[in-house]
Parts: sequence; C-alpha cells; structure tokens
Amino acid sequence: MNMQSDFSAVPPPGCPAHGSGKRVPLYGPEFAADPGAYYTYMRSHGPAAPVELSPGVEATLITDYSAALQLLQNPDTFRKDSRRWRDYNEGKVSRDSPVVPLLEYRPNCMFTDGAEHMRLRQAVTDSLAKVDTHRLSRHVERVADYLMDQFISRGSADLLNDYAKLLPLFVFNELFGCPAEIGDRVIFGISGIFDGINAEKANEVLGQSVSELVALKRRQPGEDVTSWLMQHHAQLTDEEMVHQLVLLLGSGAEPQRNLIANALLLLLSDERYAGAGLLVEDALDDVLWNSPPMSNYAPHYPVSDVDFAGTRLRAGDLVLISIAAANTDPALSASRQQLSKRAHLAWSAGPHACPAKDTSQLIGVVAIEKLLNQLPDIELAVPESSLTWRPGPFNRGLTALPARFTPIRTDKQPVAQQQIPTGDHRGHAQNKQEKGGLWSSFLSWWRV
Repeated sequence: MNMQSDFSAVPPPGCPAHGSGKRVPLYGPEFAADPGAYYTYMRSHGPAAPVELSPGVEATLITDYSAALQLLQNPDTFRKDSRRWRDYNEGKVSRDSPVVPLLEYRPNCMFTDGAEHMRLRQAVTDSLAKVDTHRLSRHVERVADYLMDQFISRGSADLLNDYAKLLPLFVFNELFGCPAEIGDRVIFGISGIFDGINAEKANEVLGQSVSELVALKRRQPGEDVTSWLMQHHAQLTDEEMVHQLVLLLGSGAEPQRNLIANALLLLLSDERYAGAGLLVEDALDDVLWNSPPMSNYAPHYPVSDVDFAGTRLRAGDLVLISIAAANTDPALSASRQQLSKRAHLAWSAGPHACPAKDTSQLIGVVAIEKLLNQLPDIELAVPESSLTWRPGPFNRGLTALPARFTPIRTDKQPVAQQQIPTGDHRGHAQNKQEKGGLWSSFLSWWRV
C-alpha cells in the first residue's frame, strides 16, 4: 500500500495540506507553533509521510520509532551521501533553497558511507575522546560566569540569546583552539548560517576562518581537538580537516543551544521540577525524548527502489527521520519506562550516531547547573504560552526565553560586546566582528 496517496485524516488547523492531498509542510509558523499536531496527523497514515521541507523540496518523513531504528541501522539499503539526491540532481530543488545548506554533500563523516565514513568518523571520535572532562567542565563554568556577568546586575535576561546561544560557541572555540580573531569570525559564521542572516556571507566567513585555523595548527599544534584531528593516523588533508571542523562546529552549536534553552524552559515552567528529586540530567533526558533539539533530520537515500514502512521509495529519494515523532510514538507509551533513558533517537542510531553525545550532555548539565545555582530565584518573565519557536523543518528552538531574577551586584563591569548581526546593519556588524568581537571580548575579560 502506498501511504502517500491516502490523505483522509484531518490536518491540523492552518495546515496547507488541509483537504488538498498535498504534502505536509514542515515550515511556517503553524508547524513551529504546534508540531505535535502535525505528527499526530502524519501518523494516521502509517510510519512514513510525504512532506515538504520548504517550497518545492519534497521528502518522506519516518514518524514510527521501529521504522526509524530499522532505517538508521541499515546502511546497505539507505545511504548518507547526498550526491544520490535525485530531485537535486535533476534540478527540481534550487541551490538557493534555504534547506540545501544542511542537506548538500560535503566530504565529512556525516555525508559519506562505507570505508570512507569509517576513516573520517574514527578520526573524529578518537580526537573527541581526548577531551579532558574536568578541563571541559571548568571552561564551561568560566564561559557561564562571563555570560552571566553581562546581565546579572540587570535582574533580567534573554536566556536563549544572552546565554544558551553563545555558551556553546565560546566552549567550542576553546576546544578547537581558536585564537581571538579567528574565533570572532567562527562565531559570526555559525550564527549567521543558522539564523539565516546574510547566510551566504556567513558561510564564506566560516569557511575562511576554519581554513586559517587549519593552517595555523599545521604550524603551531596545541592541546586541542583541531590538532588531535590533524595528528590522527587517518592523515586528513587540509580540505578534509576544514569539512570535519565545520561539521563539528555547526552540528554542535545549534543543537546544543536548543538543548540548553529547551531544558531551561522545562525547569522554569514544569511544576515537576519545582520540588526536590528531579535533577538537571532528568530535564535534559525529558527534552531529548519529548522536545529534541534536532526534530527532523538524519537524511538518507535508498540505494535502489524499495518498499519500506508501507511506502514505495525510489532510488535517490530524500528520506528523513522525525526524531520528535519517533520518540513520542504512541506505540512506545507502554514501554518507555522500561526503555533505557538513552533509548531515544535524539543522538540518532546506527553507524552515524552522534559521536559527541557525552560531551554535549556534560556541557548542558554544567551550563544549566551553574546558572540555576547563581540565580536561585530565576523565573520566566512572560507566560509560557507567549513564547514562540523558530520556523523550519529541522530544529526545535525558541526565538527567545525572557527571564527575571533578583539583581546581583558584581565588581566586574560588563564587557562592551559586539552583537551578532541583525536587522539592516549586517555589513556594519560584520566589520565590527572582524575588528574585535565576541570571542575577543571573552578572552579580554578572562585575562583581567
């Protein structure tokens, strides 16, 4: 049975697929406001649903936990190399589509298969394994102190944009050994790409800055992930180094900020966390199960025509995993208590499972505990129902998380930070970033 042809259930209110038989759109404010209603609707048509990631970009979304696990663990049938993407190759998807940057091929361990994937992934996992957890914890605490110093005397903050968004970028700059000027441009590049602000320029800046970092570490290696990756027996070329680093920086920063912010929202709004007993780790697990930072991703492509999950897939079809829908699959409701806390798919599964899940978990725990310990009376500054979510098919992320607390006097004066570019001042902000931006400000603060 081809599930893509049966659309008798009622789509959520405002869904453009309503009564039309069209693909379900995973973009726009309606989907961002209530994705759960969309997943419920899609489940009524079986484990796989026809969706549209952005106008004209078609895909099949797997919403069933068992089917998702089966696909992720079957690299012989489903490959990651997006050069197989038929619609893109045939020109049906424009290169300037907003979803293409997160789907198009790059020679990194996310978009390769077989022996090449194993070689690149081993270099990444071995390098990340050298990260000292005590050193990492101390650095997260330093960054948290710095960011809180910028708003602690005000009695209010946007915990997303003032804290959760910036903290991972600063931590990764340290882990990868970025000096001040390169680190400023890395932050500008990653922020611009994921926020869609002058994304083409941001992508160019990120590529250039990471290339400069690789050249620097060839000359002056240090105790950092970049140098360890470079020294690995896989003998990565400079091009391979750049692509692995861009992958690690980008795929780390965006999910990490959403993980921290979504967990903070849960801790500040859910009465279960008001009393004793539940820990920050429990809140993170709750988010990873029920509001995963990457809600729909893990792109795969069938090697040949195949019947899968009740749907006929053609070779080169784009197939995504709905991590959010699979994790909340009603079929799991009776067994979720017995499942391992880590049985969720937020870290993916199979040969392409996230290699940095322990690092990410540690950063999240330390960042949140540091904030809550420093600001014990912190609370949401607006009703939870007034919060909005960023539109888009892949991520589950807030636009802002306003909070208030009792102001705390500090002897340290907030550093005059350059802001990540917004609005119509992109070029001006870009020039300021290059002269001395966010990472430079942190390094100056730390040296004082």
